[in-house]
Amino acid sequence: MARCTVERLMRRLGPRGVKCGKVVRTTVSNSKAPCPLDKVNRQFKADRPNQLWVSDFTYVSTWQG
Repeated sequence: MARCTVERLMRRLGPRGVKCGKVVRTTVSNSKAPCPLDKVNRQFKADRPNQLWVSDFTYVSTWQG
């Protein structure tokens, strides 16, 4: 059976696949912790290459957990 046929039938009939494993909680927020300073002042336009680097690591999976 074609994948698109299975997708269409599952959408129409409503069955869901079984999810195995435990739920991964990626963020434990603490509203009382101080927020880091906004060092780029929300200006994400750089005048030249390598002037401004911005990243956001929300969750990085490791073998150790």
